[in-house]
Amino acid sequence: MKKYQFISCSIVKLILFLIFLAGCSSEPSSGKKIAYISTVKNSQYAKTFHNLHLGVLYDFNLKLTEADTSWVTLWVEGYKNGEETDPFRLKELSYGLHPTNKVVEGPIGFGIINPRSDDDASFFFYSSGVSVPPQTVGNIIKGAGATTWGFAIGDEEVALESGETKVLGVYRQSGNSIRTYDYQDINQITEMINKDKTVLLLKIKVEKEN
Repeated sequence: MKKYQFISCSIVKLILFLIFLAGCSSEPSSGKKIAYISTVKNSQYAKTFHNLHLGVLYDFNLKLTEADTSWVTLWVEGYKNGEETDPFRLKELSYGLHPTNKVVEGPIGFGIINPRSDDDASFFFYSSGVSVPPQTVGNIIKGAGATTWGFAIGDEEVALESGETKVLGVYRQSGNSIRTYDYQDINQITEMINKDKTVLLLKIKVEKEN
């Protein structure tokens, strides 16, 4: 009897060990980087925008290491007097699943035409092989007040994990003066949204498709 108990115990341990190994191998790879993005502040796009006084441009270089199985979403969220605008996502660009290449690298960006004009401002997006033409967004950034815009990341490459949302840029309008915030600190972003008159957040997310 003891012999059979020993064999049964050994089998149970073996099964548990195999289940443990299977569980480890079937876990999704957390922390895997599938995209790299950095600012491009003196690109030809940016120079043209500046020279023609068209507005503001957020220009980036995006490298996708698994472009054939990933999906990119670039969008702008709006806040007015501490509240989400309606719609909350003012505009977005979405694309992915490259048909031929696994690694794809090129420009991606967002522009605001006539942000300080009496006319309605227009938003547009662009990326390698796909774009969203200028579209008006109503009076979201109309009115008097101090304005500022800037990048939320630097010139160095920022790695993105699958499903991770990253703030890339901020456009702000305040009643009087403009104070400085850390655009990667969620608490400071919340404070900025509550204190400023208008806040636009440019965000990106790259997701690996199953």
